[in-house]
Amino acid sequence: MKINADLSKRVVIDSSTLQWVDSPIAGIMRLMLERDGVEQGRATSIVRYEPGSRFSSHVHPGGEEILVLEGVFKDEHGEYGPGTYIQNPPGSSHAPGSETGCRLFVKLGHLDPEDNRRIVVDTKQSPWHPGLVPGLRVMPLSEFGVCHTAMVRWDPGTLFNPHRHYGGEEIYVLQGVFEDEHGRYPAGTWIRGPHMSAHHPFSTQGCVILVKTGHLQ
Repeated sequence: MKINADLSKRVVIDSSTLQWVDSPIAGIMRLMLERDGVEQGRATSIVRYEPGSRFSSHVHPGGEEILVLEGVFKDEHGEYGPGTYIQNPPGSSHAPGSETGCRLFVKLGHLDPEDNRRIVVDTKQSPWHPGLVPGLRVMPLSEFGVCHTAMVRWDPGTLFNPHRHYGGEEIYVLQGVFEDEHGRYPAGTWIRGPHMSAHHPFSTQGCVILVKTGHLQ
């Protein structure tokens, strides 16, 4: 299966316009943003677990990143409430589910094979750090080689410098409205800018975004 699989192309998707698609497991559905391959292939999705649903134990050959958007997600390693970021390394396995139901932002099959760290960050408790311009605050989540994952908060009226992304950039808008010279992106929008893409981002009303850079070479 291929959905927005050409990493050389810029993609913008308002996830609220997509239809939920059944996964192989009853009670678990997905909004597919990108996919290249079969069930364990490279993919970016919004995943919804109905109460009591769960996957059987399975392996992620290319690793996995998860941000819990709503509800409580769990596996044999623990329970993760809203705002929890999880990185499961390549080759790791788990049996995920949710007793109460949850909604997740999930990336599969894109981590460096040598990045063997498991990371869990409660973003509701972790500190924000000053960004490169006034009004910008950053919460680092994961860093390996040239790849970085972080949460970024923009105060209303914040303007960033024009810049270019070596290795590309991927954004999921969590709150508010993110903007650049190409358009306005409300909460729920997924944006993928390819290797060496450039833009001049800002936020008039303020926003919070999940950002991953350097992984699209």
